[in-house]
Amino acid sequence: MKFILFVEGQTEHKAVPAFLKRWLDARLRQPVGIKSVQFEGWRELVNDMRQKAHMHLNGPNSRDVIAVIALLDLYGPTIYPRDKQSAAERFSWGRMHFEKLVGHEKFRLFFAVHEIEAWLLSEPRLFPAEIGDRLQDKADRPETVNFNEPPAALLNSLYRQAMGRSYKKVVYGKQLFDKLNPKVAYQKCPALKAMLDEMLRLAKAAGLAKLQ
Repeated sequence: MKFILFVEGQTEHKAVPAFLKRWLDARLRQPVGIKSVQFEGWRELVNDMRQKAHMHLNGPNSRDVIAVIALLDLYGPTIYPRDKQSAAERFSWGRMHFEKLVGHEKFRLFFAVHEIEAWLLSEPRLFPAEIGDRLQDKADRPETVNFNEPPAALLNSLYRQAMGRSYKKVVYGKQLFDKLNPKVAYQKCPALKAMLDEMLRLAKAAGLAKLQ
């Protein structure tokens, strides 16, 4: 059985499924599949979300689908009502809005707060020392790296200052996520924790719980 994971870009497509799977498989009686579906940015994901979700959830292979999970960066989309300014307000509104829009019991939407790179900030040791040393003050609460200088922009700035080159999001992201300990990110990133906890609950409900 598997999850269908909707993602907005190449980094998420290449790096996130295996990262999530490492955490989930350790807690299930058999490995769970995670098939990522890459969209061309958040706009396409938002526009096509309902149609594509129902295609997977009502199609000929739907019995093998645990759930469709859509993952958006909180930073970037311009979908939020004007009165939703804080991360918490936008997170809450977005989940309610899109889950109601899709209208299927096996669909969930989650946000990476503020980008998936926040999960990497939970382990500064992953980076070259010149970078990691400057991330120590972010490591305990990486999801607070916010709209003003989101995680990928912060990494790009630090790489330019310390290494004289830019942060290559797709290339470095995949390498770093392959090394990232999901237990560490889970403990330090509440929004990631909420997503993993819900995926675990859904997988267990589908019959993948470990035998007692």
